[in-house]
Amino acid sequence: MMQLARDTGMSWEGLYKALGENGNPSFATVMKVLSALGLKFHVEPQVAHS
Repeated sequence: MMQLARDTGMSWEGLYKALGENGNPSFATVMKVLSALGLKFHVEPQVAHS
């Protein structure tokens, strides 16, 4: 968690609070965590059902 905190530029306390069971992370926090883990967020339109 300490390395993730460093990589996101957040405190470990802030990460625990945001990502904990009762956390409510902002979209920006989620994006920072994904980026630090080498992941990306991808959105695409749904295919219309006939």
